Amino acid sequence: MGNRINSPAVLWAVTAVVALATVGCASRGSSGSQPAAAPAPAAAAPAAPSGSKAGLDARGNVVDSSKVEAGSGRTVKGMNGYEGEITGNPARNSKFTRLQIGMSTKQVTDLAGQPTDQGAYMTGKAWIPFYFGSDRHRFEMTYKGQGRLIFAGGGMGDFSSGNLIWIIHNANESGYR
Repeated sequence: MGNRINSPAVLWAVTAVVALATVGCASRGSSGSQPAAAPAPAAAAPAAPSGSKAGLDARGNVVDSSKVEAGSGRTVKGMNGYEGEITGNPARNSKFTRLQIGMSTKQVTDLAGQPTDQGAYMTGKAWIPFYFGSDRHRFEMTYKGQGRLIFAGGGMGDFSSGNLIWIIHNANESGYR
């Protein structure tokens, strides 16, 4: 009886191998030698003019602040070593030209005034377990005819402060998010 096989353990092992093999075959598609049919082409989205990025025109002016992506502007070093981004060209007589990356929300509102609209949203870092670093949320202020200002950080549960990390100049900004 020294060579006795534990039959429940063998049954579970065989079941697991069969289940993995079945899932592996199913994920590969058909078992025949014919290639799978190509998916139907999606409706073409209107393309941005060649050489321009999403939300920007060919001259680098922001035409739609909501479509501008991070990295589409120029990276700058600001106050207290903060790095940030400035996208677009300032509007004539813009209050944003006096702002610097790294300023607090209070400093910004002292220079630029109260925003037309504002709001906060979580970033992906907020969902990392045991992550207590910065940039877990962002705070955004919009100014009609000026553009948008994005702030990162702030204290835990404080969604209305932080430091300025992104200036989006947009002379056509509606002022609402």
